[in-house]
Amino acid sequence: MAAKAVSVLITGANRGLGLEMVKQMLDGPTPVGKLFACCRDPDGPKAEALRKLAAKHPNIIHMIRMDVSDLCSIKESVQQVLSVVGKEGLNLLINNAGILTKFTLQDSTQEDMQNVFNTNVIGPMNILKEFLPLLKDAAKASKIPGMSCKKAAAVSISSCLGSMEMVPLTYAVFTAISYRVSKAGLNMLSLCAAEELKEDGILFSLLHPGWVRTDMGGEDGEIDVTESVEGMLRVLASLTEKQNGAFLDYKGDTVPW
Repeated sequence: MAAKAVSVLITGANRGLGLEMVKQMLDGPTPVGKLFACCRDPDGPKAEALRKLAAKHPNIIHMIRMDVSDLCSIKESVQQVLSVVGKEGLNLLINNAGILTKFTLQDSTQEDMQNVFNTNVIGPMNILKEFLPLLKDAAKASKIPGMSCKKAAAVSISSCLGSMEMVPLTYAVFTAISYRVSKAGLNMLSLCAAEELKEDGILFSLLHPGWVRTDMGGEDGEIDVTESVEGMLRVLASLTEKQNGAFLDYKGDTVPW
């Protein structure tokens, strides 16, 4: 019997890792029935590649306007997704959208820290809270035992820069203090969610995509988006309840907290 198609939502899906996820999921080992590709301006020039992809797969890709720093925008996107998935719920939520500034502690400002936190921590928190009923619906509707991304999961794209243990190894190469602090906060948010909701059958996990050559990662990155996303999708497919609350890289290796 063919595997049941899953529903997936990706934030920041118009470029970089998010766009590559959309591309690869269309041809991935797990069939995707509905893919909700979210970005701030679906009609703008930065979403042109995503629009072309959606036009080729109109029955699968649903472009949704979502500003992750705006709670009203998140709430509106929930209603759009609900109108499509109904009681089947949402199987996989990927918190991918994020921003980065490269200031040191001495250069950083209160405004910079607040802006980065609004997008990288408060945004994912609001998204998890607002989409939680759809994730719970998916877990209830699924006949799959245990935990998996085919059942109900929320995966957040973190970074080794959010690892406290790795600061002495990475700080001289890439300061970005507000980004680091926000990713450490995102890690704690996911761990708390995993503990609080473990009885609901929803898997929570964190992924470090590697140092990727994107607009955010820069030209000096160690890998390209294709390699990063191929690895992350393999990791996503392998996740079980044993990895609930785990912090893994795109190769499946544990990242130190």
